[in-house]
Amino acid sequence: MALTRLGTNAIITVPSSAITALPAGVGGLTELDQWRLTTSFSGTQTFITSNLERVDNASFSVLGTGMTESSGIFTFPSTGKYLVEFVSGARFNGYNRYQYGSIQVTTNNSTYSEVSIGYNTVPSTGANNYASTYASYFFNVTSTTNCKVKFYTESDQTMTWLGDTAVNITYMTFSKIGN
Repeated sequence: MALTRLGTNAIITVPSSAITALPAGVGGLTELDQWRLTTSFSGTQTFITSNLERVDNASFSVLGTGMTESSGIFTFPSTGKYLVEFVSGARFNGYNRYQYGSIQVTTNNSTYSEVSIGYNTVPSTGANNYASTYASYFFNVTSTTNCKVKFYTESDQTMTWLGDTAVNITYMTFSKIGN
């Protein structure tokens, strides 16, 4: 089979022997995983270190090996380029000047750096005001031993970060997008 392309003044025919597969690292996701907070917690500044689960709804399935998690620190299944996304959902009674969720990474399995922050202000409309933040980061994972990620929340005043075992409210998504 040959690929034929019509140009303005010419027809170009490419022999099928010249059409090859995409180069390595191009052409689709090989890892896709999602985790969520299962139980709400209150505070002003904290890393999310517990009550995390891989999404387990019947319509979800992991692509590839998936992430591993221990005390809120996530380990990647293979090296490559990953899109890491973090959504933090929160509730507050009254006005809160700010709330944020951040992604922190290490490349030496020791020192973490904040690489992405999602900010929001919680307006005061009475009781049970809701807000969410979104943060994302492209992480070049060069070592599955040394490259890790964890998630942090902070607010001006004590607020409740929301978790649920059946619905994603505060959650993390990991997509390997290349080698």
